[in-house]
Amino acid sequence: MNYGLAPPRLPAPLLFRFIQGQTSPLRHRIEKFMKDGQQAASACPEHRSCTSRPVHNDHTRPWRMTHPSPLRELTLRGLILGALITVVFTASNVYLGLRIGLTFASSIPAAVISMAVLKALGKGTILENNMVQSQASAAGTLSCVFATFPGLIMTGIWSNFPFWQTAGISLAGGIAGVLFTIPLRRALVTESALPYPEGVAAAEILRAGAEEGNSRSLSALISGSVVAALFTFASNGLRLLADTVTLTTTVGTAVFQASGGLSLALIGAGYLVGLAGGLAMLVGCILAWGLGVPWLTAHMSNPDHLSAATFAQSMWLHKVRFIGAGTIAMASVWTLVELMGPVARGLRSMVLASRDPLTTDRDRDLSPRMLGLLLAVTVVLLGSFFAAFLAPVAHGIWPAVIAAVLFCVVFGFIMAAACGYMAGIVGSSSSPISGIVIIAAVLSALMILGLETLGLMPAELMANNQTLATGFTILLLSAITAIAAISNDNLQDLKTGQLVGASPWKQQVALIAGCVVGAAVIPPVLNVLYQAYGFAGAMPRPGMDPTHALSAPQPALISLIAKGIFTHSLDWSMLSLGIGLGVVLVILDLLLRRRKLSLPPLGVAVGIYLPPSVSVTLAVGAIMGWLLKRHMMRSRAHAASSRHTTSPTPVAEHDASVGTMLASGLIVGESLTGVALAILSGALGKDDALSLAAWFPASVTTVLGFIIFCAICLWFSRTVLKPEPTQ
Repeated sequence: MNYGLAPPRLPAPLLFRFIQGQTSPLRHRIEKFMKDGQQAASACPEHRSCTSRPVHNDHTRPWRMTHPSPLRELTLRGLILGALITVVFTASNVYLGLRIGLTFASSIPAAVISMAVLKALGKGTILENNMVQSQASAAGTLSCVFATFPGLIMTGIWSNFPFWQTAGISLAGGIAGVLFTIPLRRALVTESALPYPEGVAAAEILRAGAEEGNSRSLSALISGSVVAALFTFASNGLRLLADTVTLTTTVGTAVFQASGGLSLALIGAGYLVGLAGGLAMLVGCILAWGLGVPWLTAHMSNPDHLSAATFAQSMWLHKVRFIGAGTIAMASVWTLVELMGPVARGLRSMVLASRDPLTTDRDRDLSPRMLGLLLAVTVVLLGSFFAAFLAPVAHGIWPAVIAAVLFCVVFGFIMAAACGYMAGIVGSSSSPISGIVIIAAVLSALMILGLETLGLMPAELMANNQTLATGFTILLLSAITAIAAISNDNLQDLKTGQLVGASPWKQQVALIAGCVVGAAVIPPVLNVLYQAYGFAGAMPRPGMDPTHALSAPQPALISLIAKGIFTHSLDWSMLSLGIGLGVVLVILDLLLRRRKLSLPPLGVAVGIYLPPSVSVTLAVGAIMGWLLKRHMMRSRAHAASSRHTTSPTPVAEHDASVGTMLASGLIVGESLTGVALAILSGALGKDDALSLAAWFPASVTTVLGFIIFCAICLWFSRTVLKPEPTQ
């Protein structure tokens, strides 16, 4: 997920759900929401009925209110279908996240697929489809643990991903995320004026599918998937098409390099992210490769006489990326500071709302007894897996285990509230979960250092260059990541359920079921991808091509921060420069907001940190999406004026249109093909088993890849602009 993004109806990617970190004029929006809610409450003599049951118009009236007969909701076939969809989208998200640091929200594609399948099976209902998309959405979001677990490989603690530990930590964190959102639901969903853009979008899609069918959207999703799958197979499987175009030049001793990835998934992701996030990443890329790398290559020696391209890559990898890391941390902290007041008000509202009895089925959560039982199971699971990690190599582990569990529960609940509130304001895909994980990394490392100072930490934990302490921090962060990501996404799902008239407790069961299936899928997918491609700087066996390694940017960053804190080896000069740059970007964004403009600091930071092949292509997709939507808006305005109509149908930024589904298909097709190729490579023991590159010169594959890539982009544009067929 997701990976926050009008009411956007899109499966939007989450740049670790974090590439689009702007909040528009956030404070003004928050205060307006709170003020409107207070005025509505004070104007009504029956406060509870007005706040918990908002006035319904044609767009917000729950489906069940207009269809009083009982509808199928939580069914066995729905759970099975949700599990099958979960496997597909979880695997896709894990692959995409490790490759480019992006994931996409799976709820809307899952809803489209569910509507088609259940329609074919007969007697499918909107509530049953809602349960399927909730289950798939939870599992797809749980895949965000890709951002932490590979760090245990990179630090040398694990040589593979043990199933029970990986799945157990993911499951415990996921269930905790669901449980923490239960007491927040009434305060932040039912009695709140927060817009929850993606939740509203999903509800509209479910309604549209129930009313008018969904053949065109499903066709777009399938078309995009097939085209992307074929292109990815030709480029990454057969190696007949290049997957990157790179140009390097020198001015004196300064090296300039421009690179673009021929990735259809990035085009789709850019289309969904939107112009602000895409341009912000492009600005970050220009800062890194137009200023940072040239300056460093001009002023630093090259004792190994590396080629210009290799020297530039080395400067970016070992210097500039640290600047990006510092900028990410600063921008994330600022976003959380901006939201501190609204989060506190939301928690207060939660406490007041929890005292009211719940009576109707549409307003009933899991029982307090079940909530307590599941929370106890979660605590036991976390403690057991933390202990299992430490017990073989350390003694006197229980203070560390208890502290870690308490940290997960207390910090996890705070972050659940923060993420839920942020998701309600800007969408789950725009919430800066990355900042939460970075903050958690620093706090957990400081907690371990503090306990070590008090003599409560095992001596073995701080031995061997603090490797075990780094690994334990990463394991703890994996649980925190699961909690934050799930809570960030689940409130959107609960908003969808509220709008279509779903039973909250049944939806919460579906969300937990999604966590169970997703947790079971994640370990084997991680193992297959690692054995097939390896991670940057951590290959499973000698002789593998490092150029095809998965970049895994987030695990590398988290491992670097944790290890650097423990060993006092962190490059604080570059990080400090990044923090300073983050301050400048925050101030610049505040100034731009006065002119109703925006430059998301998180987006710029990520553009510095990620390879240019990612940032440039994603920006191209964002610009292409903006141009297409602008053209559609003008066409609709012209059509409306010709009919003497003053209110043309707007094109929402994240409209659930053919473009959105086509972009989602590009992501799904490339991701699933990557997973399939990984399975094949793992089975054959070679990462280039199907390669035909030896038959063609590199220049031919580059030109051919670029031409076909541009042709597909043209096809994408023509398909999006194709008018809706008249009925």
